[in-house]
Amino acid sequence: MQITSEIFQVGGSGYTSDKDAAVYLINFGGHAALVDSGCGFSREKLLKNIAACKIQPEQIEYLLITHCHFDHTGGAKGLKDVIDLKIVSHELEAKYLENGDNAVTAANWYGATLQPFSIDRKLSKPREIIELGGRQIEAIHIPGHSPGSVVYLTESEGQKVLFGQDVHGPLNSIILSNRNDYINSLSLLVSLEADILCEGHYGIFHGKDEVRKFITSFSASK
Repeated sequence: MQITSEIFQVGGSGYTSDKDAAVYLINFGGHAALVDSGCGFSREKLLKNIAACKIQPEQIEYLLITHCHFDHTGGAKGLKDVIDLKIVSHELEAKYLENGDNAVTAANWYGATLQPFSIDRKLSKPREIIELGGRQIEAIHIPGHSPGSVVYLTESEGQKVLFGQDVHGPLNSIILSNRNDYINSLSLLVSLEADILCEGHYGIFHGKDEVRKFITSFSASK
């Protein structure tokens, strides 16, 4: 599904496995990045969807991980096996991915096992810039749902596009959630004033008002 002329949804329920969180493709002049990988149960279908966006595997430079949970990262190892891309994740999540921790990554919830993989760039600052095709993608740390949750913010067609995969939560001690951090992170997300929100399970939200309403709807419920 085309979101802007440069951004597409290529994975998630209705596109790949129904267990996958959304997977997004960013294409800045033939320089591409994926946001999250899904569970990995439908890798070939994901690759076909990417090809349908006129992107070849060798054009994909980054896999930008929003957080360590299996529905977002289970397919990372399989993608790395066939694409020479760099995997980006927050340092607070890296150990669970590199060690294949099936509890903290919630792989156990899916009756699955996470295949461990190495993180090429470990984010450590509140905000960091990733360069792609001469353009910028900003990684912003938003702890709460998990300790190292990250959103990615960029601009396309004059609009701020926010990849905020699990804005909705949930919060659970097994996955090391923190309620106070989560509420503070929701406020930070609102302050970004994004024009488009690409969420992990709830779809795409267009317009600053709709984005704000969606984010703030979780402030009182958690």
